[in-house]
Amino acid sequence: MQAVSPTMTGVAHLARPGRPAVVARTLAELRGPTRGVVELPVRLMWCADRAFDLADPDQLLWLYENVLRETTSVDDLRRLVNGRTLRRVWQLLNLPRGVRLAWESRHQGLRSA
Repeated sequence: MQAVSPTMTGVAHLARPGRPAVVARTLAELRGPTRGVVELPVRLMWCADRAFDLADPDQLLWLYENVLRETTSVDDLRRLVNGRTLRRVWQLLNLPRGVRLAWESRHQGLRSA
């Protein structure tokens, strides 16, 4: 499966200037971890402290915010984000407007999550 691209949706929602937001086709395909410590690759987070304890609610939010904002690959989403967890924390995430719009356009259930 591929991510939803701006050409497929007809609308380019940007994660940042010049970078389209990457959105998974379904939340069910997001099978990332729900516990333990996750270390992000340097391409998603540039600081030395890239490990996140998923038991800490603030660290979980920070991990998801970074992945959703920085990824250029749906494979990152599948590996690092859990669909059920994403739905649970969606309203708490501090995301760029373009990222939020892209995800809510594709997954309308997130708006009411």
